[in-house]
Amino acid sequence: MVEPLITIAVPSFNQGRFLDEALSSIFNQNLPVEVFVLDGGSTDETLSVIHKWQHKLAGWRSRPDDGQAAAINEGVALGTAPYVCWLNSDDYFIEGGLRTLVDAFAECKAPAVYGGCLNYVQGSGKSHPVWVEDFDIDRLAIRCIISQPATLIRRSAWDAVSGVDPNLHMVMDYDLWWRLYKFGGALTYIDSTVAVNREHGDTKTKTLRRRHYREAIATVRKHYGRVPYKWWLAQPYAVWFKTLVP
Repeated sequence: MVEPLITIAVPSFNQGRFLDEALSSIFNQNLPVEVFVLDGGSTDETLSVIHKWQHKLAGWRSRPDDGQAAAINEGVALGTAPYVCWLNSDDYFIEGGLRTLVDAFAECKAPAVYGGCLNYVQGSGKSHPVWVEDFDIDRLAIRCIISQPATLIRRSAWDAVSGVDPNLHMVMDYDLWWRLYKFGGALTYIDSTVAVNREHGDTKTKTLRRRHYREAIATVRKHYGRVPYKWWLAQPYAVWFKTLVP
């Protein structure tokens, strides 16, 4: 039996219409992975999708839980692989994407590596690159320059920082990048598109913009010591104008 190389937690809640594509994209990577689906008690078609893939899953459960971040920590803790990540059930990997990230670790000692990501607008047939760039702490203070679906983390670093903060609802990934940097130095960027972030009307960043900005600003202040002016200038546009635009 081949030992798993990557532990992947898949948090989900009423995203059954997307979950099949997410799981398919994982198992089509042709890598030894252990996948744990952490469902928050969905009432849609999620369970039928889970049962379809049950023979390949390392584990799953479906019940009310303490939220996305807690579910991610739970899933990663169930595994043993040297690299870890999570894939939200409405996102998916590009073919060969995980291999690209794993191979990058052979060339660096970073606590995590990340690649490019596409943002796909559900129902439009259109996609565009997510803003991702080389790691720089001052740039990270201005915006999140790392796209979560395109990231792979050393388990040793994950364990050292205790995973994602279960008290955060919107920016647990942004906070994690800061803590990984403080633990093990700069994260390594790979100039290759490895994943797709799906944008649709039910995503938290579209429905909870004000809460997202409050958490992000508090995270920057906590880790950087101050909040760059950009946050105050951009907030009215991101919170109010984008809320009005369909």
